[in-house]
Amino acid sequence: MFSRLLTSALFAGLCVGIVAAALQLTFVQPLLLEAELFEGGAGHHAADHGSAGHGAADHGPAAAGIDWARDGLSVLFSLLVYAGYALILVALMAFAETRGAALSVRNGVVWGIAGFIAVQMAPAFSLPPGPPGLALADLDLRQIWWFLTVVATAAALWLLVFGNGLLAKIAALVLLLAPHLIGAPAAGGFSDSVPPELAANFATRSLGVGLAAWSLLGALTAFFWHRESVRQGATAAI
Repeated sequence: MFSRLLTSALFAGLCVGIVAAALQLTFVQPLLLEAELFEGGAGHHAADHGSAGHGAADHGPAAAGIDWARDGLSVLFSLLVYAGYALILVALMAFAETRGAALSVRNGVVWGIAGFIAVQMAPAFSLPPGPPGLALADLDLRQIWWFLTVVATAAALWLLVFGNGLLAKIAALVLLLAPHLIGAPAAGGFSDSVPPELAANFATRSLGVGLAAWSLLGALTAFFWHRESVRQGATAAI
């Protein structure tokens, strides 16, 4: 069982990590680099001098080509993160299977979307992802709030699907609402170093990449879990 869990998670996580890293580097990192220019003042300098038709990133790191060290670490981080997520997801799938839930690539996508809701969408409702330069609350407080929100949302989704009775549904609703009624840690002010259009684009692209990656993660996790089950069954029959 453990080898089946580990194999399924590693295959799915590594595949999705590569895809997620490619999407991140293509769609999100250019915005991050541009925000870093605004954070340092170079973006405002370029805008003040009327660089029509050219973004701030044309004058900074984004125009310098590939940063192998930074991009390589981003890819490695993506591989590790999604391998970890896949391990959690396949463990939950295995537990659900023992309770009679049927698993397929199609409903694996649903599992992946549920993971996206718990890990990214629900926290972003009160604490959206932001580029460098935004005024933010203390990092430790944000990480604690994020973790508790993920756990509460995941538990709520589980109760909504597998819970029995009205009490389970009420508990799920309370868990979904509680982190946002309590509120995310506030920064206590606003920053004008990053244009709001850039911050909004960064948040939406980050969530879009997350949705794509999690949907693929759910599908591949279910696929490899089923494949390993068939392979181990065939091996046992020999």
